[in-house]
Amino acid sequence: MQSNAPVLVVDRLTIKRGNITAVQDVSFSLAAGADMAIVGPNGAGKSTLVKAILGLLPYHQGEIQLFGQQLHVPRRGGRQRTTSLAGQGIAYLPQNFLVDARVPMTVTELVGLGWDGASLQLPWKGWRDRRRAVHQALVQVEANHLQHQSLSSLSGGELKRVLLAYCLVRPRRLLVLDEAPAGLDFAAEAEFYQLLRKLKREQGWAILQISHDLDMVRETCDCVLCINRRLLKQGVPAEVLHPELLYETYGPH
Repeated sequence: MQSNAPVLVVDRLTIKRGNITAVQDVSFSLAAGADMAIVGPNGAGKSTLVKAILGLLPYHQGEIQLFGQQLHVPRRGGRQRTTSLAGQGIAYLPQNFLVDARVPMTVTELVGLGWDGASLQLPWKGWRDRRRAVHQALVQVEANHLQHQSLSSLSGGELKRVLLAYCLVRPRRLLVLDEAPAGLDFAAEAEFYQLLRKLKREQGWAILQISHDLDMVRETCDCVLCINRRLLKQGVPAEVLHPELLYETYGPH
């Protein structure tokens, strides 16, 4: 059974990039098993917000709680920085995953890296458990036939499936996507979201995703966070993706 406690709580978060306030006083919570989209124009602070949640950027004010634990440590001068999320049950799919053809890494080797972090905390898990977990993850995303292929030989859609397998190789509770389907054609993007919805149901993931695809957000997401440096609106898609608010957010285009 899923806990009623939020997976993620962001409280009055302010993030500065140099002298610029990139995100100002943003608060929201993400329930277990929910799919939340972050929408807004380019430069609105969406990726900055996500990077702060992941611990990749320091934040100036506010608090972040993941699974009920506060994710910052004190810093001199009153500032704060987030702690590492390693082992926290969270996975991240970036907008772009660059593959260097000079590095001969196979699909199995990449997915196995997702297991290796867990093995440091669970030292009794051996190589048979690792191999079984990698195999099962690739089967779940229908990519087991790719196991021996090099990453550089994969299509965009195949690579996204492999990255989802990386997220599956050990238990996760929160999946963070930064425009993860970027670069896919229409058919491949539709397949990606179909697979993502299937895995969400099976795994019970909470999902936090940045998206510019408002039609997809309307169809698949439970809640929407609309920001343009500050929080403009949050709620169900029918309330947030309203023409008047979209005009205010994106302008007359």
